[in-house]
Amino acid sequence: MNNQELFENIKRKGSFLCVGLDTDLKKIPQFLLDTTDPMFAFNKEIIDATAPYTVAYKPNLAFYESEGLEGWRSLEKTVHYLRENYPDIFLIADAKRGDIGNTSLMYAKAFFEKMEFDALTVAPYMGEDSVKPFLGYEGKYVILLALTSNKGATDFQFNTDSESAEKLFEKVLRVSKEWGNEENMMFVVGATKAEELTGIRALVPNHFLLVPGVGAQGGSLQEVAKYGLNNQCGLLVNSSRAIIYASNGEDFAVKAGESAKETRNEMFDLLKSRGLTA
Repeated sequence: MNNQELFENIKRKGSFLCVGLDTDLKKIPQFLLDTTDPMFAFNKEIIDATAPYTVAYKPNLAFYESEGLEGWRSLEKTVHYLRENYPDIFLIADAKRGDIGNTSLMYAKAFFEKMEFDALTVAPYMGEDSVKPFLGYEGKYVILLALTSNKGATDFQFNTDSESAEKLFEKVLRVSKEWGNEENMMFVVGATKAEELTGIRALVPNHFLLVPGVGAQGGSLQEVAKYGLNNQCGLLVNSSRAIIYASNGEDFAVKAGESAKETRNEMFDLLKSRGLTA
């Protein structure tokens, strides 16, 4: 999938919603625990209920890895189900990988060849040679961590160079955008840091941004859109808990669909106001 194809799907659905599949066996409806594969059973129902309103899904790998082999099987089944039934969906592996080049090459093979994800979140700390192996796959994206939504983001990401006054996350954006291009690189920018989006857009005006932190973490969709939208939308706004755990009863999928639809409707209005709907 390329940027234009992603943008066309955004216009068609009137949505730039990404649903995070942070599937926790302690939080899913308890009756699903009696099924042969509770994680997949939950994901399948969530996907079917929310697919009309979203353009992307983002499984958080930690939730699957924590369940060992069974978790990986659930993840593989989820990916296969999406590919078979919703081929227009942009699929992100939220794995936050980042290691020396030959190790990154194996991670790239795992997620882009074996698992058929469209994109993978990657940490930039080890530099260009740790990121380059992911950029060699046509139609695949690195989503580089730039400015995250967690409280600890202030520990390092806002550190300022004494000579240039450049913040560390700004340097990450400025330097790393030269490693790839808009067709193979995106950036993570937390919704709780929406006030920084004007400066971020000055650095990366045409890249897509993956924006977590809307919903349970308190980020404002209106603020993110105000400062982050570009002429191809340029945003994938992620919501996880607020959608997938909207209910823990037998109506969990219905409530998830309602929550996703409500978010999509707000996004549609924002896109329409900028002339970005079909």
